[in-house]
Amino acid sequence: MFYSFMRGLVRLIITIINGRPRYQGRENLPEGTYILVGPHRTWFDPLYYALAGSPMKFSFMAKEELFKNPVLRFILKHANAFPVDRKHPGPSAIKTPVKFLRKGELSLIMFPSGTRHSQQLKGGATVIAKMAGVPLVPTVYQGPLTFKRLFSRQKITVRFGKPIYIDRKLKLDEAGQKVIETQMLAAFDELDRQIDPSFKYVDPASQKQSH
Repeated sequence: MFYSFMRGLVRLIITIINGRPRYQGRENLPEGTYILVGPHRTWFDPLYYALAGSPMKFSFMAKEELFKNPVLRFILKHANAFPVDRKHPGPSAIKTPVKFLRKGELSLIMFPSGTRHSQQLKGGATVIAKMAGVPLVPTVYQGPLTFKRLFSRQKITVRFGKPIYIDRKLKLDEAGQKVIETQMLAAFDELDRQIDPSFKYVDPASQKQSH
């Protein structure tokens, strides 16, 4: 109930601020639960991913520091977020999402690079997908990268690619992880090209440092 209310409220606010976003490739979203994976480009791209994938409800990982604030903790818990220690992620970082993905009620939004300022992929999403028996759905966001730029009404597009199914026989050693990583990166590049062939992502943080 709270999740649906918050989703409706967020949709209304962002439509007022930036207009109606474009959601492309929704026909690629599979039946049942899945993991949305994409490059993390701005702090609000998970909101757009969750709206684009509606009516499916999503969970996501949030750094445990955010749960120390009681108001934020209430919102995060009711928005299906769960805390993760980024420096020392324990077994719960894998077990928690595997459990609810298997239940079939919540899908997961995950950024394989972990942070907005890294393009290097980590293997958590692949491990969770294999253990839960769900596909990875490559997703990209193109649009404003800062809250201030949202008010410029620059068009926002979220595009979904074809699901990546992980063979149960695939060993998730370094070579196995590399196979899936290569597929994900190729899918992100292709989705970006399909939205805008001239697109090039520039991290706002690196722009600030260069000035």
